[in-house]
Amino acid sequence: MKQHKIFSYLYVFYSLVFLIYLINVFIGSEILNGLLGILTIIMLVISFPAASGLFKILGSAFLAIGGYLFYTTGQSILIIPQLLTSNLSLLTLLAMLPWMNSVVQSGRFDRSLNQLIKVNVSDLGKLYPRSSVTTHTLAAFLNLPAATISQDVLKTNLAPLGKKLQNSFISTATLRGYSLALLWSPLEITLAVSIVTTGVDYVSLLPWLLLIAIVSLVLDSMWGRFHYKKYAYGNSEVSRTQAINVRNLTRKVIQLVVSLALFLTLVVLLGNIFKLNFTLTVTLLILPFAFVWSLLMKRSRSFWTIGWNTWKTKTNNMQNFIVLFISLSLFSHTLNDTSFLDFIQKPLSLVSDYPFILLFLLQASFVFFSMFGVHPIATVGILTGIITPLLEIMNPVSIAIVLITGSVATFTVGTYGLLVTLTSISLEESPYRITLKNMPFALFIGLVGTLVAYFLL
Repeated sequence: MKQHKIFSYLYVFYSLVFLIYLINVFIGSEILNGLLGILTIIMLVISFPAASGLFKILGSAFLAIGGYLFYTTGQSILIIPQLLTSNLSLLTLLAMLPWMNSVVQSGRFDRSLNQLIKVNVSDLGKLYPRSSVTTHTLAAFLNLPAATISQDVLKTNLAPLGKKLQNSFISTATLRGYSLALLWSPLEITLAVSIVTTGVDYVSLLPWLLLIAIVSLVLDSMWGRFHYKKYAYGNSEVSRTQAINVRNLTRKVIQLVVSLALFLTLVVLLGNIFKLNFTLTVTLLILPFAFVWSLLMKRSRSFWTIGWNTWKTKTNNMQNFIVLFISLSLFSHTLNDTSFLDFIQKPLSLVSDYPFILLFLLQASFVFFSMFGVHPIATVGILTGIITPLLEIMNPVSIAIVLITGSVATFTVGTYGLLVTLTSISLEESPYRITLKNMPFALFIGLVGTLVAYFLL
């Protein structure tokens, strides 16, 4: 079914739904709201056959449980379409992310930053923090491509070394640097999901997320510096123009950092001025910001070429997230409308006097479910019944931090997750070995997140 020609034009239908949603956010039409409910059901029906097996299982489970819980409420079946639209904001954001990816590629920041890996390094200990920070910087804009780009560069540069050492270095430096960027990047969908779930403002979260990211990045870089410093690293590509290249690379890094800081500032300012929530602000800002940036770089033509093709491809392949988010809408709504939460609150009361243990168990659940291929967004959905009553008795900022750090930790150890799977294929190494190498780091992130969350209670 995926191969039928009509599926190459799904982006047209998806975009129409997202556009109607954005229009209705501002006009609040009941007619459009009803239309969106019908279109959302059509999206689900069209997308379900093309989703992967795991997401079909998750979607079916959420729909089945949500349907049963809805039946127990005795409400009219006619309101179901409207219940399915609550996560359209996240799907719309997801559809806009490729445009920011494209402006970074059109400006060739990805190529420039990865040249830093090749310059003036004598051993792997010095290469580790540079590789991690480079991947971290790229991931703030590029998300998944940042890890694959860095891995390709490192595979070429580390080719003379033994396969075991090469794989160990790449699977730790790139995955850890990548995951820590997603901890605070406004372009990361799991961050948006956590904010929507807890209702916490991004501004109140950002300082703590940056603190966790910086502390973790510094400590992991120190570990890598000492762990790999005994391995020599030679670079035959150093030339007389190295100083000039370094200046050019420095300029590129400064441009990227300034652009990111400006984007974050605009997200906060526009959100406060126009009273828009975080997800909607980022969604509306991405395309105009990326376009103006491309104009300033005089790369607008390549931006539109790369952006259009990337956007069509990504939007045409949103089936997994469409199935997950729409089914989660029904599940979360019906769960909150039933007495099922009362049953959940009873066992929670047993550990309510031990908030640190409770927060850490929430963290650990993300890592546990990721071992079976469950996406962290789905884990948030599974934990909805626990999260909802906790928001009444705990600081929502603490809950949000736990959800975000728990989600991020899974990117390095999710045996069946996309990042670990792609790394496994690239390095020709067992995903279980990659998971094992990064498990201490994932647990460390969870511990740091739990400590910060506990401090804020």
